[in-house]
Amino acid sequence: MSDVELSAEAIRERLRNELGADHVEVEDTTSSRCSSSFRVLVVAAAFRGMGLLQRQRLVNAALGPSLSRIHALEQRTLTPEQWEKQRENEPPSETL
Repeated sequence: MSDVELSAEAIRERLRNELGADHVEVEDTTSSRCSSSFRVLVVAAAFRGMGLLQRQRLVNAALGPSLSRIHALEQRTLTPEQWEKQRENEPPSETL
């Protein structure tokens, strides 16, 4: 990612491509939306058999040099099975 590309969308695409992720959500949590703090949810088969720290290191490595420009990165890293189980346990959303 170049300097111009440090955005939620650029991070989302990078994580999808680098990790072969099944699902990626990225939220810019910077109060001014200046793209320096992010919250990410990454669901990837690559996480199977890994501990939390290993998963976070993999995400950090996937972001490469861009990581040095990110002030804060909150990560949730799940396998597809964990993601499915979590979604099954969520209450159904109400429709109007």
